Amino acid sequence: MAFCGKIIFISIRKRESMRYGEKSNLKLMLQALCVGLIAGVVVGFFRYGIGKTEAFWLDLFKKSHQNPLWFIVIVAGLALTGIIAGYFVKQYPHVGGSGIPEVKLQMQGKLTLQWWPILWRKLIGGIMVIGTGLFLGPEGPSLQLGSTIGQGVGQGFKQTKTNSRVLLATGAASGLSAAFGAPLSGALFVLEEIFHNFSPRVWMNALVGAIASNFVVSNLFGQKPALALAYNHSFPMPLYWHLVLLGLILGLLGHLYKLGLFNLKKFYAKITFIPRWLHGLIPLVILMPIMYYLPLITGPGNHLILSLPKSIAYSSWNLVGMLAIFYVIRIAFSIVSYDSGLPSGIFLPILTMGALIGATYGLFMVQLGLLPQKLVINLIIFAMAGYFAAIIRAPFTAIILITEMVGSLLHLMPLAVVAFIALLVDQLLGGRPIYDSLAAAMEPKSGEKGLCGEEDQISIPVYESSKLVDEKIEDVKWPDDTLIKVIHRGSQDIIPHGDTVIAAGDLLVLAVDQNRRGQVYDAIKKLQGVELDG
Repeated sequence: MAFCGKIIFISIRKRESMRYGEKSNLKLMLQALCVGLIAGVVVGFFRYGIGKTEAFWLDLFKKSHQNPLWFIVIVAGLALTGIIAGYFVKQYPHVGGSGIPEVKLQMQGKLTLQWWPILWRKLIGGIMVIGTGLFLGPEGPSLQLGSTIGQGVGQGFKQTKTNSRVLLATGAASGLSAAFGAPLSGALFVLEEIFHNFSPRVWMNALVGAIASNFVVSNLFGQKPALALAYNHSFPMPLYWHLVLLGLILGLLGHLYKLGLFNLKKFYAKITFIPRWLHGLIPLVILMPIMYYLPLITGPGNHLILSLPKSIAYSSWNLVGMLAIFYVIRIAFSIVSYDSGLPSGIFLPILTMGALIGATYGLFMVQLGLLPQKLVINLIIFAMAGYFAAIIRAPFTAIILITEMVGSLLHLMPLAVVAFIALLVDQLLGGRPIYDSLAAAMEPKSGEKGLCGEEDQISIPVYESSKLVDEKIEDVKWPDDTLIKVIHRGSQDIIPHGDTVIAAGDLLVLAVDQNRRGQVYDAIKKLQGVELDG
């Protein structure tokens, strides 16, 4: 009788715990909704500001064709832009660049940032810089803006460290969703490239935030896809050899882009006649002749991409050469612009370069009589996904992102073929995900911190190839001050014992000291024998 009473008591406590957990999850989801709505407003203003600033500079350069005296205003304005944005970076170095490496390090517990100083400086600096016409995009800054909002909301609601990271990830997804009007790829990118974990709590909240932010920007900018390119002709199977060849080219050029991006940083480091925080003046000087003679190819690149369907309607060798030159200018100046350290992103410039590669390759094959001209637009779209996959190394995001931005679910198979071949080429050449490399370069080199006594958590997915598979908990040499709290296995939550065997597909929840989260994360990567990002 006493035994039955004990079972009933445990059952009641379990139901109460489940109800508390559901209530807590619902509360977190409502906070994620708040993050998404706020991020939608902030990134919506960010996009609007960039658009107005870009129009302002284009108008000034048009006036300079009629009256060269306008160059005085242009030079003064660009110099002021470089000084103000550079000063923001000098005050808070993590305002510079895209912000995605910072978010990765924050998620790993290796970097702590103040959200408000980053938020307003990134917002103002990004509008000023990206709006000038430099070959830079708004998506990285948008993601960081969203992450700072998530961080701020987490602090405002006094959330736990674990829930704060969920809101940080939610904000990142919301920011990227608002930047492109692409909620699915916004949430997927955070899971695939930043969080490296498909935890239900993360993806559910990230998707809620991404949908909410997209709802806001859709009301501000309309529901038209960001890159509405019509392509209605299926790519014939006998012509799939084009996809293989195009994928190889994209993988090679994507790898070269990453090499250029990291090598030019070394060149900037040798420039000492002006301080590092003023290096942004260099691309702004180079921008002036490009903006004066070739205004169409300036900016993030969305206008250039949308102009390609009209351009490729008339195929000629001159057009092939012109598009190839545009690509060379875009890749060179994109690297110069980004490595200067100004607040900026590279997503849209990458898509633009991919589109130019696809258009150049397609028209080249048309001139040789090896491809129908009506299929060139297909290659433009496929190449955007392939170039993105090779450089960012997030193939699923690449496929979904292009699908959402173009606004068509057709032709997913050839899109995926190009993306995976390009990624494979970069991988065989020894390339790494670009944001992993950028994050590693800025990772603090401080020694191991002492214990602070505050608990934090790490969720570790166990992959099929992990060395932890089939190992008993007691046989694994876990990092010091680490406790395996629970194992999520399918729909079950297992309280582990020493003889519990780890299985592929498990999600291990580790309790760690807050100050040692980064060190434990790296130690677990070595234990697994595989990268946690898959």
